[in-house]
Amino acid sequence: MSETLAGTRAPATGEGGAVLFDPAPGAQRAVAAWLLVCCALVFAIVVVGGVTRLTHSGLSITEWQPIVGTLPPLSETDWSVAFEKYRLTPEYRQVNTGMSLAEFKGIFWWEYFHRLLGRAIGVAFFVPFVWFLMRRRLSRRLAWQLAGVFALGAAQGALGWLMVASGLVDEPRVSHLRLTAHLGLALAIYAAMWWIALGLLSLPRAALGMYPPGTAPAARVASLARYSSMLAALVFVMALSGAMVAGLRAGFAYNTFPLMNGHWIPPEIMTLEPWHRNFIYNMATVQFVHRALAWLLMLAVPLLWLALRRAPIAPRARLAGHALLAALALQVALGIATLLNGVPLALAALHQAGAVLLLSVALWLMFELRRAAR
Repeated sequence: MSETLAGTRAPATGEGGAVLFDPAPGAQRAVAAWLLVCCALVFAIVVVGGVTRLTHSGLSITEWQPIVGTLPPLSETDWSVAFEKYRLTPEYRQVNTGMSLAEFKGIFWWEYFHRLLGRAIGVAFFVPFVWFLMRRRLSRRLAWQLAGVFALGAAQGALGWLMVASGLVDEPRVSHLRLTAHLGLALAIYAAMWWIALGLLSLPRAALGMYPPGTAPAARVASLARYSSMLAALVFVMALSGAMVAGLRAGFAYNTFPLMNGHWIPPEIMTLEPWHRNFIYNMATVQFVHRALAWLLMLAVPLLWLALRRAPIAPRARLAGHALLAALALQVALGIATLLNGVPLALAALHQAGAVLLLSVALWLMFELRRAAR
């Protein structure tokens, strides 16, 4: 019985010929459609999370109540209690002293919607997952993969609270390291569901333009597949570096491009001791690293695109290459515009959305080339 990454193609039977799961294309498409809906929800929460951070709303809810917290304040008394708890936080005492109840409601709703969307994602994933299991739509391997995704989602909720808690003690802001970990785990969950969905929706291998192992065309496709894998990893790392920039608010420090306040390499880039602290706490270094990764992608992606034009690959992989080049151009343009305009809310949110889009396309190209190379 042969299996793909996302499931088994041949019928699976147990003792007496009882069907253990349904491998029909229609069943696989239904599972893939559900995962794509979950991907869209994760995409949305990443963007909403960015808006929550940019509006300084993330510390407005000072408790983690996964069940009770589903309901917002319903009376003026409830609002007064929530506001009083916020007034005890470092952010209120050091940054928002004198904030009115009406202003508090403005930041509260962003954080509330962010948390509510997180709960909705949990339900949207768990309920269909159980239904597909009961209807025998999942292979054993796929079921375990999806159980792992659910476990990551549970860990994400806990990590989100640890991030918020870091801003409720002494500093009026969350730890930028926990913020980066929070975004990184969200992107990992998104990538896992996206990858599994691609496997479920994949074309028959015969339609991929396969070549006999050991031939020059096959070796060339395998080389491109490895290159695309490194690019996908680089996109992920650049997204994490963007979270570091956001967490340190380094985007407000150097609002010129391509130079950083008149320098290609700012002189303050390595002023902290020991040296490795610069890559974590120095705004100049963190923004420089983010820019350097962008420059590296601006070189590496067009090179891959040119190689794909001459490579013996199927039209679907070639289309993914075009999409990657376009997504990178869009993301770079959004990043530059966000920087030059002083990190306005709309552009910054679009830039965060662009990071998820770029990762999606990079994974799509990686999937197509790796599958063709096997």
